[in-house]
Amino acid sequence: MTNELRSIPQPLVRTNQWFIVISVVSAWITGLEWILILPLAAGVSGLLFNYNPVMRSARYFLKKHPSEYVPEDWEQQQFNQKIAVVCLAGGLISYALGLTALGHFFTTMVAIAAFVAILGFCIGCFMRYQWIRFKGKRRAANS
Repeated sequence: MTNELRSIPQPLVRTNQWFIVISVVSAWITGLEWILILPLAAGVSGLLFNYNPVMRSARYFLKKHPSEYVPEDWEQQQFNQKIAVVCLAGGLISYALGLTALGHFFTTMVAIAAFVAILGFCIGCFMRYQWIRFKGKRRAANS
């Protein structure tokens, strides 16, 4: 059994984060909430089929071999993508139901998380770390 760590080159992750931020801001500015379908569909596709069209397209613009870039943990990115998909879906559904404030809440959360990650702090990473830590403490207490 190999203990291979799966990773994603950082520029591909950043491209996906920028795509989310730009899509959300575009939806806010234009009032065309259907724009959120684009990052939502890319995220769902990445989670279900391991094929994120945004990252796949960005791969063609890499100047070096993917392994030469700073690696981002694949499992962590899957966790982050789940959060993004929930927020984007929550925003889109809220807007469709006329719940504009709730739509703004969900889309603000995902836009802030993606933008802060671009700046260097991964909120999803912090959340996952705390969750793993909590589960470990609970498991130790039950032993």
